[in-house]
Amino acid sequence: MPGGPEGVRRAAASDAAALHRLSERFVRSGALRRRPPELYAARAGEFLVVDGPEGGAPVGCVALRTYREGVRRTDAVLYNFCVLADCQGTGVGSRLLTAALLEAAARSAAEVFTATTGGAELFLRCGFREVPAERAPQEWARALDPTRGSRVYARRPPALPH
Repeated sequence: MPGGPEGVRRAAASDAAALHRLSERFVRSGALRRRPPELYAARAGEFLVVDGPEGGAPVGCVALRTYREGVRRTDAVLYNFCVLADCQGTGVGSRLLTAALLEAAARSAAEVFTATTGGAELFLRCGFREVPAERAPQEWARALDPTRGSRVYARRPPALPH
């Protein structure tokens, strides 16, 4: 991605099967919601990925979707954020998160939201704070599964250089 962290690229529809395989590991552990393979193809443009060594399959991904809230406000939501266990702690997640925040800023998002059932260490280190779900985009917040016990986090996107 031009101007973004090295090694992060926008997904293409041809990445759909690999994104589904990567995500399924986290679905089985309960960390992610199950999404049909077709969704990854239909929403490929929302996904940012980091590929494995020598152009291998993606080892991490995150999706960013924007929501219009009223006439003047746009918010962004991060979803389907996952990094292979072998690559956690190597900067893959930080690069994906940085790229997603820059993309949210480029889209003029007022705030960036995410939900997690796990530890939120990376989000907290990157300036996110826990917030009530009611503060998030209504359409997205209503779709959260209350049985999963997700916590919602938010932060403002970074200022873009002029």
